[in-house]
Amino acid sequence: MCGIVGAVAERDVVPILIEGLKRLEYRGYDSSGVVVLDSHNSLHRVRAPGKVREMEAMAKAEELRGRSGIAHTRWATHGKPTQANAHPHICRKIVAVVHNGIIENHESLRAAQRKAGYEFTSETDTEVVVHQIHYHLESGKSLLKAMQATVGELHGAYALGVVSKTEPGVLVAARRGSPLVIGVGIGEHFIASDVAALIPVTQRFIFLEDGDVAELTKDRLTIFNAAGDVVERPLKVSELTADAAERGQYRHYMQKEIFEQPRAIAETLEGRISGQTVLEAAFGLGAAEIFSKVQGIHIIACGTSFHAGMVARYWFESLAGIPCSVEVASEFRYRQPVVRRNSLVVAISQSGETADTLAALQEAKHRGFGASLAICNVPESSIVRETDLALMTRAGPEIGVASTKAFTTQLVALLMLVIVLGRRHGLSAQVEIDLVAQLKSLPGRIEQALALDAQIEKLAERFADKHHALFLGRGTQYPVAMEGALKLKEISYIHAEAYPAGELKHGPLALVDADMPVIAVAPHNDLLEKLKSNLHEVKARGGELIVFADDSVDVEADPQIELFRIGSVPDPIAPIVFTIPLQLLAYHVAVLKGTDVDQPRNLAKSVTVE
Repeated sequence: MCGIVGAVAERDVVPILIEGLKRLEYRGYDSSGVVVLDSHNSLHRVRAPGKVREMEAMAKAEELRGRSGIAHTRWATHGKPTQANAHPHICRKIVAVVHNGIIENHESLRAAQRKAGYEFTSETDTEVVVHQIHYHLESGKSLLKAMQATVGELHGAYALGVVSKTEPGVLVAARRGSPLVIGVGIGEHFIASDVAALIPVTQRFIFLEDGDVAELTKDRLTIFNAAGDVVERPLKVSELTADAAERGQYRHYMQKEIFEQPRAIAETLEGRISGQTVLEAAFGLGAAEIFSKVQGIHIIACGTSFHAGMVARYWFESLAGIPCSVEVASEFRYRQPVVRRNSLVVAISQSGETADTLAALQEAKHRGFGASLAICNVPESSIVRETDLALMTRAGPEIGVASTKAFTTQLVALLMLVIVLGRRHGLSAQVEIDLVAQLKSLPGRIEQALALDAQIEKLAERFADKHHALFLGRGTQYPVAMEGALKLKEISYIHAEAYPAGELKHGPLALVDADMPVIAVAPHNDLLEKLKSNLHEVKARGGELIVFADDSVDVEADPQIELFRIGSVPDPIAPIVFTIPLQLLAYHVAVLKGTDVDQPRNLAKSVTVE
């Protein structure tokens, strides 16, 4: 959620720190701050609630400059979004810290520190970290040793960056449970919670592992593991480019990412299909051996990724004949799940740093569920490093908090997994040929769905005075309806719910009236006639229907039904295609409502704490 940037160099690092924060704005935040060691070897700090640009204006006004420093965007957990609670936090003008994560034993540390004479100026759990580091500095320890002693006393998740006037030109970082990466420049080093923050200054990165503590100067880097031993971590070169996350011609990142989906899906498929078959090697070294033992699928995910898993459950069971369960990751780890041997645990996450999904994956491994596979958009992420196999979605940077292209590329990846596992469970060669052909056709079909953009923009006007909406779907389209409802509520703040259409008579029908838009997705499948009956139930009660339908569906527009034709879409890939108009609807309604489309209130892109 929060964002960290740090730098130590021969040049002024303030522009680097602030630009890095701007590139992390998509993660969600409510305040920001920067501290540097200035030319007088004093800690010079500016902090402000609100957007980075407001803090940047303060930094310019105060002529903030320095060759080493740390910066932060905060999403409130402990304490309100105020200037006093914003990071960095400073202790006695000696040492400053930025922190992502949650310190679970902050109350006991706070009590001990108060007795030792430390004063608290914030409501945050982070302030205990900076006091604890100062305490160890006072005992004569170096900044590195003070950090190592402190992290040994912390319980919880953290990524930390620390600078101190006791050692100008030194930046110390630590990581446990929250992501942290080191950027390697020429005569300079950086830290960040996300590679994207540092792309303008380097493409060479080292990813810290849990328990690592790193000491950085402009020309030296030393990494220590949890045991205190010096270790080498591999240097990786990122393919991300500085302009990959720019909006270009689009008004919002979300709009750009919706329209990038044909390309993102094409790239996700590229090199993973040979002729008319999906290549097992695309899933990683040893995939064939692991897949041969799989007797069931256990999907763990959160939010949009959970909806992708729900779609995949239908595919695994109907196409591949493999039992599949899908769980919200935050619930899985606490409910004492019964171990099913030879289950493939599939962890789905856009960022690969989702705290609940990572913890659930670790719990599944601990309980002996079986091998694991990550479906993820970030190759260097924690979840990818934790799993036996991984399939990267190649969606590219997704900046908008409301996920779009990550969702559809996850579905593509999952359908490829269904195909390769289905071969071992009776999926015929002809069915695979048909499914592969459908996958290859997706970029063109999504282009056709995107052509509805102008019509959907006009449709959005009908939502200007609405406060509630109902989404309906059956079969694989029920999770699509859930995703559509989530998108609408996330960015337009309209209360939206999704139901299997067959559940209308079991409660939701009581809500239907002329002021409650009902959005239905109607592909051509075995449940079509039942869905049509459900639509008639809505019409009979004066409901306003918006139907996104396959060209072959026998539904006619009338005063109560606004109809949008999506094309003729084969049933297996229909969930991927029918997602597009629901994304467009949510986007245009949010624009009309005047909300912050890319950074909706109270939400963060990467949920890296529980």
